[in-house]
Amino acid sequence: MTDFNLSRRGVIAGAGALAAAATLDLPGLGPAYAQGTPVNQAPGFYRYKIGDITVTAINDGFAKRPLEGFVRNAELADVKKAMAEAFLPPDALNITFTTLAIQQGGKLTLIDTGNGDSGAPTSGTWMTNFKAAGFDAKDVSTVVFSHFHGDHINGFRTKDGTARFPNAEVMVPAAEWAFWMDDAKMGAAPEAMKGAFAGVRRVFAPIAKDVKQYEGGKEILPGITAIAAPGHTPGHTVFAVASGAGRMMVMSDTTNHPALFVRNPDWSAVFDMDGPQAAATRRKLLDMVSADKMQVAFYHAPFPATGYIAKSGNGFELVPVQWSTAI
Repeated sequence: MTDFNLSRRGVIAGAGALAAAATLDLPGLGPAYAQGTPVNQAPGFYRYKIGDITVTAINDGFAKRPLEGFVRNAELADVKKAMAEAFLPPDALNITFTTLAIQQGGKLTLIDTGNGDSGAPTSGTWMTNFKAAGFDAKDVSTVVFSHFHGDHINGFRTKDGTARFPNAEVMVPAAEWAFWMDDAKMGAAPEAMKGAFAGVRRVFAPIAKDVKQYEGGKEILPGITAIAAPGHTPGHTVFAVASGAGRMMVMSDTTNHPALFVRNPDWSAVFDMDGPQAAATRRKLLDMVSADKMQVAFYHAPFPATGYIAKSGNGFELVPVQWSTAI
């Protein structure tokens, strides 16, 4: 099992101190925002503030997943019970996808890019919602990837090979790059995983020499500190975002749907490559953000996929933020 450091004091103090030294001048949010008119929310995007940082959640639709076999270490009857308790259907789960656009210091940063044109028919709404939020792909300065599963990376490049963010620097976890770009690991992978390896090469091979690899435990951009959170994948990463008194943990795929994996943090989804390690990471992170009353953002929570974590028995609960029509 990989050794990693999720020290609460280290994460919070480090992110706060680094962010305090950063320049966090806010760029424009499109013509309407720049002219001082109200910023209304929309079904496909949602803006909120973390200190002086503006975060925009961008929805990329959903994919339906049958419950059978979805949780690897729980009985189907228990999974169905958890679904019923959350007023969700008993046969399948609609897995949603929500990326983040972060504005600070005149820069626009994306954390993950959605499915692009390679996902389920009910996904692929990301670019439409991105544009509706007033953004332009040419203005993206940095794309930060949390890990290399297709629903996080395929939005970077269309099926025909076109890169969608022509001016963006690309940042990836070093451990994730080392695993997925290793020819020996690809050759030894089970047949079911070979497509994932091929997908990673499709997205990143054309820009391999320009990709910037980052390590956990370091500030990778002003106010954004990467934290190694392996288990879901070898280099899976979460991010502490800090500005002034504002703090948020971008949880990436630490959990899938919170009704299952926040309430039952020891459960392992079929997508977790190392189930026991993913569960240990999940519990540690949930305990941390709960104790520190730190806002969280999830990739697979119901939109706008942000709130707080409260302890509940042997598990936790996601407490959604109150929806606001303006930031």
